[in-house]
Formats: sequence, C-alpha cells, structure tokens
Amino acid sequence: MSITSEDELIGMQQISRVVADTLRQMRAHVKPGMSARELDDFGGSLLESQGAKSAPKLTYGFPGWTCISVNHEVAHGIPSSTKIFEEGDLINIDVSAELNGFWADNGGSFILGRDLQNLQPLVEASKSILRKAIAQIKGGVKISEIGKFIETEARKSGYRVIKNLAGHGVGRSLHEEPHDILNCYDRSNNQRFRKNTTVAIETFIATDSMYADQQADGWTLLGNRGGYVAQHEHTIMITDGKPMILTEANEIY
Repeated sequence: MSITSEDELIGMQQISRVVADTLRQMRAHVKPGMSARELDDFGGSLLESQGAKSAPKLTYGFPGWTCISVNHEVAHGIPSSTKIFEEGDLINIDVSAELNGFWADNGGSFILGRDLQNLQPLVEASKSILRKAIAQIKGGVKISEIGKFIETEARKSGYRVIKNLAGHGVGRSLHEEPHDILNCYDRSNNQRFRKNTTVAIETFIATDSMYADQQADGWTLLGNRGGYVAQHEHTIMITDGKPMILTEANEIY
C-alpha cells in the first residue's frame, strides 16, 4: 500500500498496534498444558474487543483467528484443541487483522519456558537477522538484495532459510504487491522498495529445511528436511531513511 495521506498513516498505525498488542498478550498468556485453541480464542477475543477482524479467517476461511505453529511446523499451524503446549516447545504465533479497511501482519517464534531443545540460538538468530534486514530497507533498495542479506546472515549463523515463503506488501488487503520479499537471493527480481509504502518483512530461519511443504490438512506447512524454523515479522512503512516499524508494540525484540 502506498501511504498518500495522514489519515491512511493513522489507519495503518491503528491496525498495526492492534495486531502487535494481540501478539504480545498471546505470548504472555500461553502456559504449558494449554491448548492452541484456548490460546487462539484468547487472541480472537483481543481482536474483537478492538473492532478488528482476523485476516486469515476473513481472507481464506482459515480455521482459527490466528496461525499457531509448534515445533516442526513451519507456518499456518491450525490452532486445534488437541494441540497441547509443553514446556520447551518452539511456538510461533502469527497475527494479522483488518480494521476500518486497513490490514497489518506480524508474528514471532519463542520458547515456552525452559529451552529444553536448545533452540534459543535459532530464535535469537531470526530476531537479529530481521532487525538488521529492516535497518537496510529504504526507498530504492532492491528487494533481491535484502533476500540475499537474510540468506547470507543465516548462513553465517549456521542456519538455512526457507526459500518458498516470503514477506509481502500489506495495507488495503493482507497480501499485496510486492508479493515476493524472499529470504534468499532472486536475481530475476528487479523490483525495488518504494518510499511511503507498507510491507510485511519476515524471516524464516531453519536448522535443516530449505522449503516448506503443505500438508494434507490444506494449511500446515512442514519443512522438506525436518528440523525447526523460527519466524519473526514486522509491518513497516518505508521511508528515505530508517523505516517506521508499525508493529513495534509486539516487543519481539
């Protein structure tokens, strides 16, 4: 979305605060023994209390208010009542929503309680790489160069990236142009980030896999080589200098 007025910026700031606050509160609310459905219902109540509508439910008919992925699930995890959280789980919560015609998207992975699987370094790498990548984005920068940067930083940290999942434009709908803000270098992509546009930037940092495969339920994505994936995501507005992080209230870093 291209921001052309103060009212549009205010609209994006409002929905971004809603999804960011929902993500932050959901992360604080989850406990071992709780089901993903319980956590999702909590998130859904937060969205509804602020007048927002779940983006995946509204856009795709997703069976949940939010996407909640656990351990080997890469993304789009269904928040079912049979998915019970345990100490040490790697949990990813992705919250996106619409309010007054504006849409925003954010997400983050974290360890529930003690780090029993030694996955905190993966989580920290994902957060750090996202922070560094966002700092390099401004009007005129080639999208492919940010993908190259993310992939290079992941490799330096001893990890891989998921190559078929991407960040995207967001604002007047959940997914807009540019659709392929990849975590890897795509030499064929000559698009550049444009000043005053809003995009969702996300990392998918992996221990083993390089691609995500959809499962039989039609939603859940698993890595093609197993292992774990940490994802972090912010909605930002691009400027001539430092981007405006619209979802900073989620406190993912």
